[in-house]
Amino acid sequence: MTARELPLVVGVDGSEPSLRAVDWAADEAALRGVPLRVVYASLWERYEGTALAEDLAKPYEEVRADDIVATAARRAHRRRPEVKVSADVLAEEPEYALVREGRSASALVLGTRGRSGLVEMLLGSVSLAVAAHADCPVIVLRGGHDNRGGTGTHGRVVVGVGEKGTDSAALRFAFEEARLRHAALDAVRAWRCPAHESTDHPLLAGEPARLHEEAAAEVLEKALRDAPADVDLHRRTLEGPARRVLLAASHEADLLVVGARRNPGHLGLQLGRVAHAVLHHAACAVAVVPERE
Repeated sequence: MTARELPLVVGVDGSEPSLRAVDWAADEAALRGVPLRVVYASLWERYEGTALAEDLAKPYEEVRADDIVATAARRAHRRRPEVKVSADVLAEEPEYALVREGRSASALVLGTRGRSGLVEMLLGSVSLAVAAHADCPVIVLRGGHDNRGGTGTHGRVVVGVGEKGTDSAALRFAFEEARLRHAALDAVRAWRCPAHESTDHPLLAGEPARLHEEAAAEVLEKALRDAPADVDLHRRTLEGPARRVLLAASHEADLLVVGARRNPGHLGLQLGRVAHAVLHHAACAVAVVPERE
């Protein structure tokens, strides 16, 4: 199957953030013209036992799981009747189930699920683990998003450009998202002038900074040399740490796209500091796109 035929997968758990993610995913599936697959994963039988639900002769948690996915599927269908929707309950740990689902998905969509009153601020462990290991793009809906995957409110997608300045999966994903949304695309390259290169001499002040900004512009131009002509593309070189620059840009975007290097021999989280920071603190939806070494 091609990427345009693979389903979009949304993970649900019955929480309000996951139901908002269903709305967003339904819009995104309609944009892409692909089916939507709703999944709920839990090892409830291991932790909750098999107490029967009254009058149903089935374990309570099994009934609850079936109800969660059915409710989410109905919600998606009501929102986007033209999208083919399927649903499934998976008896697995959510992190493993969703990463496996990503192997045959065009993208995964997840909501935030923080704890201790931080649901609008910090990312839940499941979303973080999936974003760090999935083989497909993972779109995480930050707590303050507006539920609209297709139209958005800003008409703008932002993508961070890395220091290598090469064509990347993240760039290609951002081009396609901007095209589908008829949105402008801001390609952002952050730069910094090391403190030891600055000078107080009035004739030299600003020269080191100019050189670093020019280098950033060159990296950006190299990365975008094959950019499609039908995308409304804006090149931006901004001074500051990449995390701070991209977080600031997220306040005026509907989607922030970042790459995450994948090293097959590494077993830990494979995100990088920038992706980790924007997943926790961005003001808009974040797409983490795996980049193979």
